[in-house]
Amino acid sequence: MGPRLPGEERFRRWLAASLGADEQARDRLRRRIAHGSGAFVLVYFVLPDDFFVVISKEVALLLALAAAFVLEGLRLGARVQLPTIRGYEADRPASFLFYSVALVIAVLLFPTAIAAAVVLGTAFVDPVAGELRARSQPPALQWSVPAALYAVLATVALAGVGRWPVLTALALGAAAAVVAVAVERWRFRWLDDDLTMTVVPAVMLYALGVLALGLPGW
Repeated sequence: MGPRLPGEERFRRWLAASLGADEQARDRLRRRIAHGSGAFVLVYFVLPDDFFVVISKEVALLLALAAAFVLEGLRLGARVQLPTIRGYEADRPASFLFYSVALVIAVLLFPTAIAAAVVLGTAFVDPVAGELRARSQPPALQWSVPAALYAVLATVALAGVGRWPVLTALALGAAAAVVAVAVERWRFRWLDDDLTMTVVPAVMLYALGVLALGLPGW
């Protein structure tokens, strides 16, 4: 392995200073990366229907969800150790299972534009909100930054994918952002925010955009 380049060394030092040297910070980073990777489920919409040859892509997605249930069953039943599991998840379904269910619901049950809006929102906004809380940022930033990011992502998805009028997409995207950031704060033993902040805004967007305004979603 050759010597580190100056830019690489500066980046390494910045990353270490930003995250800290403790395992808790590194574990938090792994969770953030895993959460963001959930956005890849949107590849589903660009895959050909016969991509998996012997099964439909819908079945492939459901099989992936079934695998998540099996993995979680092994964790809870056989006490298989999984990375990034937090203490409060020891005796309840883990967030990754709620997240998997939410992604499948969004992709299979909602129009493409709405699915793209809420999946991108949950994948990227939830980690940002969590990181702001972890760094003890002012409450105003903990609300405004995630809401603004969600509104931008939702607006781009609704206007770009669904071809909704830009101003309508902006208004509904902002409304979805408020709802998503609000429900992200809900804390229940058997209901995870990864599920609520995906499904609740999706239902709202479908009711207002598709049913009330007659906007396209596919």
